[in-house]
Amino acid sequence: MTSEPMYGELQYYVIVAGHGSRNASGLARRRYAQTGPVDETLRRDLSWQPDSAIVEWEYGDLDAELIKISEQEAENLTQAFRARLERAI
Repeated sequence: MTSEPMYGELQYYVIVAGHGSRNASGLARRRYAQTGPVDETLRRDLSWQPDSAIVEWEYGDLDAELIKISEQEAENLTQAFRARLERAI
């Protein structure tokens, strides 16, 4: 039995581009607002912005794989992206 998501709940997904690739190319999340789900992706400036990647993936229209991850895994991935960004500067 699957429970319905609750207001304030967050679900995180690592975006893996290309078939068979295991390298993270991005991070998406779905947060549940009072008005319903809000999908966002982490941008290059490390801010969360609305995006349709999760819905596209659910409908099979995204050329990437999304893998559900924990909040801690999402935080670790965000830190890795931050380090990669700082090295590129």
